Formats: sequence, structure tokens, C-alpha cells
Amino acid sequence: MSLNRRRLLQSAVAATGTVSIAPWLIAQTAKEQPELSADVAIIGGSLGGCAAAIGALRRGLKVVMTEETSWIGGQLTSQIVPPDEHGHIETHGSNTSYRKFRNDIREHYRQEYPLTDAAKANARLNPGGGSVSRLCHEPKVALAVLNQIFAPYLKTGQLRLLLETVPVAAEMSGDRIASVTVQSAKSADKHVVIAPYFLDATELGDLLPLTGAEYVTGAEAKSETGELHAADQAEPDNQQSFTACFPMQYVDGQDFVGDKPADYEFWRNYVPDLTPAWSGKLLDLHYSSPRDLKPKKLDFDPTGKPTKALNLWLYRRIVDASNFVPGTYEGSVTLVNWPQNDYMLGNLVGVTPEEKQKHIDQAKQLSLSLFYWLQTECPRADGGSGFAGLRLVPEMTGTKDGIAMYPYVRESRRILAEFTVKEQHVGRQQRSEITGLSGNDLKAAQFSDSVGIGYYHIDLHPSSGGNNYIDFASLPFQIPLGSMVPKRIENLIPACKNLGVTHLTNGCYRLHPVEWCIGEAAGCLVSYCLEKSISPRAVRNTPDKLADFQRSLTSEGMELAWK
Repeated sequence: MSLNRRRLLQSAVAATGTVSIAPWLIAQTAKEQPELSADVAIIGGSLGGCAAAIGALRRGLKVVMTEETSWIGGQLTSQIVPPDEHGHIETHGSNTSYRKFRNDIREHYRQEYPLTDAAKANARLNPGGGSVSRLCHEPKVALAVLNQIFAPYLKTGQLRLLLETVPVAAEMSGDRIASVTVQSAKSADKHVVIAPYFLDATELGDLLPLTGAEYVTGAEAKSETGELHAADQAEPDNQQSFTACFPMQYVDGQDFVGDKPADYEFWRNYVPDLTPAWSGKLLDLHYSSPRDLKPKKLDFDPTGKPTKALNLWLYRRIVDASNFVPGTYEGSVTLVNWPQNDYMLGNLVGVTPEEKQKHIDQAKQLSLSLFYWLQTECPRADGGSGFAGLRLVPEMTGTKDGIAMYPYVRESRRILAEFTVKEQHVGRQQRSEITGLSGNDLKAAQFSDSVGIGYYHIDLHPSSGGNNYIDFASLPFQIPLGSMVPKRIENLIPACKNLGVTHLTNGCYRLHPVEWCIGEAAGCLVSYCLEKSISPRAVRNTPDKLADFQRSLTSEGMELAWK
């Protein structure tokens, strides 16, 4: 064993009170892979992983962070989805660092893009003007801002970033992670990462099975959780659909129609087998309205003409050409993350690597088929069909095919935590039934160990198990520290969608600003634990330490309660 590795393991001992290093680890004589050591290892460069790194680096920790793709930022970048946020986001209801990040995106446009004078002067610039968010923007801009944040730390070596790298093995010492082996997708080179703490910031909770951590997938049974909307039986393989997102641009008068996708006929005629029933064919301008599941009409028109129903072109538009000096863009660009390209025929979790890749490939075929259908068969208001001027925009995705480099993931493995957030804590209807309150008097459960806040309705897309939308109101909620403490493993912390929530409450904890809060809290927690030589579990269960940790969070701009 190298001296460096022994010292890092001894550091872990000092931080957590473990009395000895595992004998098998001390006696190891086999040739070891190159080692990387840090105060904290962040496995996964998701949005939560980036926020965790920001929190840890700000507090002076040395960080190693890996990322499966070539872009850090997860939902915002490699998955290319503009932020889904609550209506108060510009002023409160998120971390100061998150709002600064949003403002830095706007400032990047002002400094680097030829905006019109009106757009440049708009303090709340929405570059794409999409209706889903107050800040719809290109994924590369979010990536540029994140890279700018991390550049000084990379230069000094405080941060080591390994792109296109995945975890492949973990060494355990009792209930502690001793090291994680990561492998490069490009060269198959491996590194052994050693640190006192490991954060799982992967999109699918990939560290959990490698470390033997207890976790859950899919839908829990009502008898287990007591949730009003839970399933009658546990269904681990019943998971939310994922989406192969893509941006597309419209150039009036052009014809970009290419070859028909290989699986076009299948997807053109596909009718989802869901309960309650879907509205008809998936490739159609009707869908099941999430709240009441009745067929609902949508419209699609990229030409700018007014529509009677919601125009999908405007919904997630990430470039509004009118915000830029004429000639900057040939046409506006929208991001396609719609009901029509939700993939529900299989899962990314709980399957073999081969099956996982098969589902990703099929999801891409669905998205390419939807794109071709929009070009050729989508009904137009004038009675015609299709918009031949639509084109894919691979220069915005960093991929050859114009599809996002990673699927948009809505549901991960979730740790079995000291505390699990359930519907009765945050769901409006069940909270009202429990408390007898309504209106402004009705609040989500208050958590004394809060480390952040968030707000979004409970939004579950159609699932691989055949459920149609599950969508109902929630209340502004808190993120309890107990949901970030695994039941058994002492130095593993979730920093993403893999915290202690249920299939249902994941539906409101999975959104961009909430994931940021989870990640930043995780990064700060490691710093506090190392400084005080205390475990995360002890922080949560020692009142004076918990209060001290929470004061440190609020001093750094993290909101712990709704005003």
C-alpha cells in the first residue's frame, strides 16, 4: 500500500472515529492502479455534483470529481433541459449560489453574444423566451459558466476533474468506503480514488450498488409508505420514463427532410399501453392532461403564427432569434422534451448494460422519429402537413446525431436513509387530510434538520410499469438532512436525485434548483464533518452540532425555511 493511501485512510479514521484500518487493505500486495486522493470524491458531475463541488471548494477542500460524459452539469448541459423552477425563483426559494449561477448565465449572454439593446438591458433576460422557465438558454452557456466557476480551482489543483469516467468498483472497510475505482471510457485507464468521504452525484445512483448501500428503485407499496397515491404493490421495475432530448431550429423556406429513421413505422403507429389509457398515438398533438388524464389538444407551429392551444414550439424554446442582432441565428431554436418523446418501454436502472444501451438507442429512435414526423406529417393550421424547415442542431448538443449526449433522467436509485420524505410530508391533499388545514394555513411538514428548500408539484411522467401521469399539488418543502444520511454506510452522501425520497416525492425533489440545494448541502456537510471530526449521522443527531452546521449554511446564503 502506498504511503499516500495509508495517510488518506488514517485521515478517514480521524474524521469518523473508526479505530483501525481493515487488515486486508493493509496487507494488500497486488499492483495498484494510479491513486488520486482528496478530501472529498464526487462521483458524477451532475448539476448536484457541480453544486457539491462549489460548496466544498469554497470551504477549502481538495476535490476529485468524475463525470460520465464530456460535459459537466447534467440536466442543464449533457441532457440539455432548461431549468424547471417555481415561480419565486428570481427572489427567493433557492440558494444564493443558484441565483448567482442563473445571473451569470444572463451576464454571459450580455458579454459574449450579440444581443439587441432591448435584450441586453433586460435584467431578467430569457434568451429563449420559453414558457416553461424564466431562463431558457442553450446548454453550452450553462457549461461555459460552470467551467468558468471551476477554472481557478483546476489551475491550482484544488480540483481534479476526470471527464468521460465512470465508477467500476469500490473497496469497503466495514461500513465505510475505502476507495472507488474509476475507469476512463476513452482509454480504459483506471484510477483508485481515496478520500474520507464519497458523494454519489451520478444520474442513476451508480455508487449505491458498487458499495453495497441499501437502496430502493421504482414504486413502493402503500402498505410500506402510507402514501395516498402509492401503488397497492411494490414495483421496483416501475420507473418513470426518460427522454432523449434534442434541440431543433426552424428556417423558413428551407427543406431539411432527410432519410426516414429506421424505426419510424413502429413509433408512428405506437399507442402507449397505460392505465388510465393514453389519448391515442404517441406521435400526435393530443396527449393525456397530467392532472385529470383527459385527452388534451396541443399545437405546434414554429412560424410565429398564433395558435389556439399551447404551442409546443414556444414551450421550451432556448433561442428566440428576436433577442439577438439580425443574422446571429438563421432561426429560433426549441428544445424537444415533450410527452411525445418520453420513452417508457424499459429502464436504465436494474438492467444489464446491454439492455440499458438498447433502451437508450430506442429512445433516440423515438426522438428521431418524432422529429421526422414534425418535418413531414405534423398537421398545420393551413391544412397541410409537416414543417420541412426544421433541422437538428448538433452544434448545440456536442454530438454527431443532434441528440443529447445523455438521456434526461427523472428517477434514480434512492438510498434507504435515516429519514424518508413521503407524500404525507409534502403532498397538499394528504397534508390537508392529516392536519385538517387548508389555504394559507396549510404547510408542508417542518423538518428541524433542514438543509435546504424547494418547491415543485409532484410530477411523475408515464412509467415503464404502465402508469399514466401521476401529477398533483405539493407544498413548498424543506430538504431534511436525515434524507441524506444512509442507514448504514458512514461516508457515503447522496448529492443528487438519489436521496431518501419515495417514487412519489422524487417527483418534486428532482428539479434543477432542488438538486442544486442537495448537492451544495452535501459538499458543505463534508467540510463540516472534517473540521469537527464528526460523522454526518452524528451531525444530524447532535442538536448543538446540527444547529451549528445549519448556521454555517445560512451564513453562506442557503435558505432552510420558507418565509
